[in-house]
Amino acid sequence: MSFLGFLKRRQAGKPAPQERPRVPAGERVYAIGDIHGRDDLFAELLARIEVDNGARGPARTTLIMLGDLIDRGPDSASVIERAMRLSAPFDDIRLLIGNHEECFLAALTGELKRVRYFIRIGGDATIKSYWRDDAAYAAASFDEVAERLPQLVPQSHVNFLGRGDDMIRKGDYAFVHAGVRPGVALDRQQTSDLRWIREEFLNAEGGFGATVVYGHTISETVDEAPHRIGIDTGAYMTGRLTAVGLEGTDRWFLDTVD
Repeated sequence: MSFLGFLKRRQAGKPAPQERPRVPAGERVYAIGDIHGRDDLFAELLARIEVDNGARGPARTTLIMLGDLIDRGPDSASVIERAMRLSAPFDDIRLLIGNHEECFLAALTGELKRVRYFIRIGGDATIKSYWRDDAAYAAASFDEVAERLPQLVPQSHVNFLGRGDDMIRKGDYAFVHAGVRPGVALDRQQTSDLRWIREEFLNAEGGFGATVVYGHTISETVDEAPHRIGIDTGAYMTGRLTAVGLEGTDRWFLDTVD
């Protein structure tokens, strides 16, 4: 075989360049990573998103919060309150339920073992944001916390978190909190995986049926791979809260670190 023939065969065997994923025409999407009680960063990033959105011209704009609004940082109650009040310039505002919201809602049943587990994974900070008296909270027993916590959290907060989604689809993108189970169709994913999965998702080779935008797993900067985009940049400890913007096939990132 001639060298030219070999080259032609080799080129013919190459996979076609992958098309960039897109969101539906006329739409713009912003997704925000794990906030974890940092209401200061949440407010700052929202302001930056509003400026960015205004500079890009007309579009139907959706804001998606990827879950884990609460725990670890100092102002979980304020984060929820701010999220509930969001309106213009967004045409649609969506919330995904993270594993921390799942555990918070479970703790609000008053069941002692669920309260203990919630505190163990960072819920201590969330409880303090509602208790508003650190000395009294520190002196309280687990039984007292389990009894008082459901009384301290406004029903409007419970309802807001309870209405959250587990997956949101926009064009070629799927938005989830933690990831998806490889080899399982998107419409057959288990709730536990969407909220908790980690290594099996991150180590998977190949696609998932959509480009997955997720939080849950902290990385120093955006974790951008061919079929997934991780935007949990550890806001509660790094001061970097990150959002991804999507329009057509364009993709860009905003954060709270200049």
